[in-house]
Amino acid sequence: MKKINFLHNVELYEGDIIIRTARPSDVEEITNYYLLNKAHLAKWEPERDENFFTTQGWHQILYKFDELSKNGSLVYFIILDRQSAKMIGTISFSNICRFPFHCCKLDYSLSKSVQGRGIMTKALRIAVNYMFQVQNIHRISASVMPKNARSKAVLNHLEFKSNGFAKDYLLINKHWEDHELVSLLNPNWNNPHVGQQPSSSSSTLEPS
Repeated sequence: MKKINFLHNVELYEGDIIIRTARPSDVEEITNYYLLNKAHLAKWEPERDENFFTTQGWHQILYKFDELSKNGSLVYFIILDRQSAKMIGTISFSNICRFPFHCCKLDYSLSKSVQGRGIMTKALRIAVNYMFQVQNIHRISASVMPKNARSKAVLNHLEFKSNGFAKDYLLINKHWEDHELVSLLNPNWNNPHVGQQPSSSSSTLEPS
C-alpha cells in the first residue's frame, strides 16, 4: 500500500488569517479561546466538563490529539488573526479513514467576536482544499443544527450537499437536537492503488 505522509506542522495562509495545526505551546491560547466563548459555543456543541476549560485539561487533550495525528486519524487546526496572532477559531477533521472509504468528519467553531465577517467560509475553503489535495480525502462529512443559520450558510457556500436528516442526533445543552447531514466530494480524488501490484501479505498505513 502506498505510504501516507501525515504532516504535523501545517501552516496555511489566506489574507488576514492563518490556519495551522495546534502545538503544545498553544495550550493557554486554546484554553482562553474556549473560556471566552463558553456561553456562545454551548448553544451548538455537546456539553463539556469543567476540565475542558483548564490548561491542565488541554495538556491532556493535545497529547491525545498528537497520538491521533500520528496515526493519521485526526487533523486539528486553529485559526489565528494574522495581525494580532490571536486565536479566533478551530477546524478539525476527525475519524479519518483510508481504504476503502477515504473519508473524514468535519467540525469547526468560531469566536463570537468575529462572527459575520466571512472568516469561517474562507478558513474552511483553505482547510478543505488541504484535505483534498494533500491528504487525498474523497468525502468530507458534517452535521449542522437546522436552526444554526450561519453554519448552514457556510456549508452552502462551500457547496456541501444534503445526505439526510438525523432526528435527536446530538445531546446539546441538555436537549436532543436534530441535525442535517451533509458532505462534500473531492472532484479530483486520485486512487492511490492504481498501477500497484497486489501483495500476498497484509499491509498497514505508515504514518511519518
